[in-house]
Amino acid sequence: MTKKAIAIHILMLLICMPLAAQTRSGLSPEAFVMDVNGKNTALYTITNSNGMEACITNFGARLVSLMAPGRNGMEDVVLGFDNINDYVSLKQNFGATVGRYIGRIKGAHFVLDGKEYQLQGFGKGNISHGGTPGFANVVWDMVSKTDSSLTLRYLSPDGEAGFPGNLTVILTYTLSAANALKIDYEATTDKPTVLNISNHSFFNISGHPEKDILHEELMVKSKKIATFDAQKNLDGGFRKVKGTPFDFRNPKSIGQDIDQDDEQLAITKGYDHSFVLKNRKGELLLQALLTDQEAGRQMLVYTTEPALHIYTANGLKGNQKGKRGIAYPHRSAICFEAMHLADSPNHPEFPSTVLRPGETWHSTTVYQFTTSTRQPTTCLTGPVTVFGLGIGLAGLLVAGIVSLIK
Repeated sequence: MTKKAIAIHILMLLICMPLAAQTRSGLSPEAFVMDVNGKNTALYTITNSNGMEACITNFGARLVSLMAPGRNGMEDVVLGFDNINDYVSLKQNFGATVGRYIGRIKGAHFVLDGKEYQLQGFGKGNISHGGTPGFANVVWDMVSKTDSSLTLRYLSPDGEAGFPGNLTVILTYTLSAANALKIDYEATTDKPTVLNISNHSFFNISGHPEKDILHEELMVKSKKIATFDAQKNLDGGFRKVKGTPFDFRNPKSIGQDIDQDDEQLAITKGYDHSFVLKNRKGELLLQALLTDQEAGRQMLVYTTEPALHIYTANGLKGNQKGKRGIAYPHRSAICFEAMHLADSPNHPEFPSTVLRPGETWHSTTVYQFTTSTRQPTTCLTGPVTVFGLGIGLAGLLVAGIVSLIK
């Protein structure tokens, strides 16, 4: 082989190697390798037969990217960073698994079986999103991986952030042939404890996170929200959505009422509230529908949880750059945090978040994508009966996953 041929061969290797190493979303796995407190981080990729791809890092069991179908093909529909250093150094919950307890526990304490537990207190004495370290800021162990699924595990030691019990959490991400990202959780403990775990992905289903999401249309199967006091703590009350900016029982644009003169909106500077779901039996039900007509993309949200906390990224201000160097502007995403209500340990009237030895806590949330933008005219209903069978939208409708009611 001549010197010229050798040089060309080396040049081709240099050109092709980084391309081969990249994911469909353009991420480089090498950019996610780091030692964090003696444990190695990594980027894992799962796919389905239709070309969808989800990239997940074991730092915080975070969803980093999600390529979903739309009118213009596959596009990344979640916000995030393109390297592990930003996830570690910047305070942001992009794609994170949040726990042990998502939301605030007022006063950073609770009483269980007659014993008071003092938790980490921050700010005005509350604990938020599980304290430090929370599940979003620890390295999870990889248990198993297939082409379409990834299972991670974290052992939260007794007393972490003040919570009792050695808590073992197993989390599985699965991409189905029905274009759905399914997140399954299970947890066990050796002492009575409380937990409230959820995924905190920031969705912009337009595929263009440089734009806000106010034009996207939202429908939520909820008749009431949990209300905040002036300090943004749940006050134990509920408010019917009828006649308020929180009424998404029929589809409307997110931006239609977001800046109305409303006491609850004023507290949170936009939507940042728990929508109460009629789901006390823990069935996997379709609870929300998000549509972007221009992108030709629709996302269906299913969960077994009794509440869906919807946040319109009111805290983003355009000063934080994410993937592809894009500075994420105000309200450039929407979060669907399937969960129990915050501060439930101090509100016995709320659905319980207590887990005891010998029990296994289960929770499932599904984000499913279609390229149809056909809107139901009224509320969503119906259990998931054929999830994961790889059928199209017509099949979903025939099977009764989406029903229309008057």
